[in-house]
Amino acid sequence: MAGRIEDYAMIGDLHTAALVGRDGSIDWLCLPRFDSPACFAALLDAESAGHWRLAPAAGGTCTTRRYRGDSLVLESEWTGPDGTVRVVDFMPPRGDAADVVRIVEGVSGRVRMRSELRLRFDYGSIVPWVRHGDGMLTAIAGPDAVWLRSPVPLRGEDEASWADFEVAAGDRVPFVMIWAPSHEPAPEPVDAVKALDETESFWSGWMDQCTYQGGWQDAVRRSLVTLKGLTYAPTGGIVAAATTSLPEQLGGSRNWDYRYCWLRDSTFTLQALLASGFVEEARAWRDWLLRAVAGSPAQLRIMYGLDGTRRLPEYELPWLAGYENSSPVRIGNGAAAQFQLDVWGEVLEGLHLGRATTLGASEDPWDLQRALMDFLEGNWKEPDNGLWEVRGPRRHFVHSKVMAWAGTDRMIRGVEQFGLDGPVDRWRALCDDIHRDVCEKGFDPRRNTFTQYYGGSELDASLLLLPRVGFLPWRDERIAGTVHAIERELCEDGFVLRYRTEAGVDGLPGREGAFLACSFWLVDALHGLGRQHDAVTLFERLLGLRNDVGLLAEEWDPLAGRQVGNFPQAFSHEPLINSARQLSQDITATTTDL
Repeated sequence: MAGRIEDYAMIGDLHTAALVGRDGSIDWLCLPRFDSPACFAALLDAESAGHWRLAPAAGGTCTTRRYRGDSLVLESEWTGPDGTVRVVDFMPPRGDAADVVRIVEGVSGRVRMRSELRLRFDYGSIVPWVRHGDGMLTAIAGPDAVWLRSPVPLRGEDEASWADFEVAAGDRVPFVMIWAPSHEPAPEPVDAVKALDETESFWSGWMDQCTYQGGWQDAVRRSLVTLKGLTYAPTGGIVAAATTSLPEQLGGSRNWDYRYCWLRDSTFTLQALLASGFVEEARAWRDWLLRAVAGSPAQLRIMYGLDGTRRLPEYELPWLAGYENSSPVRIGNGAAAQFQLDVWGEVLEGLHLGRATTLGASEDPWDLQRALMDFLEGNWKEPDNGLWEVRGPRRHFVHSKVMAWAGTDRMIRGVEQFGLDGPVDRWRALCDDIHRDVCEKGFDPRRNTFTQYYGGSELDASLLLLPRVGFLPWRDERIAGTVHAIERELCEDGFVLRYRTEAGVDGLPGREGAFLACSFWLVDALHGLGRQHDAVTLFERLLGLRNDVGLLAEEWDPLAGRQVGNFPQAFSHEPLINSARQLSQDITATTTDL
């Protein structure tokens, strides 16, 4: 049975990622890419769907675990009556093949260990043909091949591969699993200890670029490492999460595939990376964005594959029961084909940010921006599915209209600040029209709050972003009224819901937890309103929701007291970084670093 979502830690090689449980089991791994079929899918079913446990034979969860410094090298330790043992898990930055390296280290005493490897390709549906011999396991099925090398004997039993051995203080026993296409020869053996040194050096060298000097250093640095770990190095794209179908409601059907790149994350990601000194990562993400959106503006997608793939057809895997029986398990994401007006504004804002910062101008993005602006100008009055990708009727969502305003505003700035060409007078008039339209149709004067959509009465956490993009100043009474209304009506246990699902706007059954990104947006809103104590208090409560190795899922379930949703979630770690940066402008150096 899979552990709690917060029981997992992530290791990765900048092409894909694995989730390692506190019991020493890798329960999720897709090879060779984030969006490839999983070879370990026990996270979404039972152990028979594929996993690799390496732990004391007596079982149980680890006593302690940690990442080595600012890296994705994970250490898990078990202390029992027979001694202490450590398992070091990591994935070296990708060379010729995908590697998972696990090193068992004896710390004290003498501990019996067991390795159970149960490979199941294609999301648990295919049992490979496995051979043992010459200190190596070979598993092949269709396009996939895996080799496992270790100095301890491996045996086949119950459609799994097992190894039983003992480690004493000072012993080191490596296991190296390598994936490659089945039509290629077996990759060269990997020296596990050398690979460990090289992996630690890679992460140490990468973090040397960090320029962040604000408070909450540990939390910010871990979030930066997490964003890097969710990066697909060949293209610079950053996936929303490493998983699919981890539920927004335990036992419910709000289960989606997040192993893709969302355009609306672009500005948040660029802000987090640039403010922390990671210019090359920001430039790679910006360049991925330019390639992905190239083409007809009318065909812009809200999300793309790692390499810019546009078609992400959604289908279900009926043979998987789902995490804690939360079904269906979905692959692909049908929301990719939705019309979400805000995306045009977010892309224009992100490209303006790149031009206005140390990224500088790239290969003539202005022509692309002009084309996107032409589409926005002709379609901003249309209803859309909104940033939350509702599967109900299209509506005139306030956030979508505001982002149309923001995109237009950034185009005006492009002309005014950089001398670029464009019909700036017409754009100014359009900006005024959109602003007036939102204030007249998206604001409820009786309650002194903006609303989720024109003519409605519901609230939406995205309204917290209105001053952030410059639509109105923080101290405007309409913004203050909106923040107060969200605190009063859209919070559970102090954390922010995206919207009230019982209103039926999204066309989906069930409820969901508090969306962590929205709660960080409330931190920023409280800061903007001058409520510094409240902002810091909420921020530190949010940091307290992280698991023991500093990771956050998409949501927090206040009723169950658990993390829910896909994991780890870039859209939770990005605003953590940005909120810490905002708060640090007003917090003294004596602030406790959590």
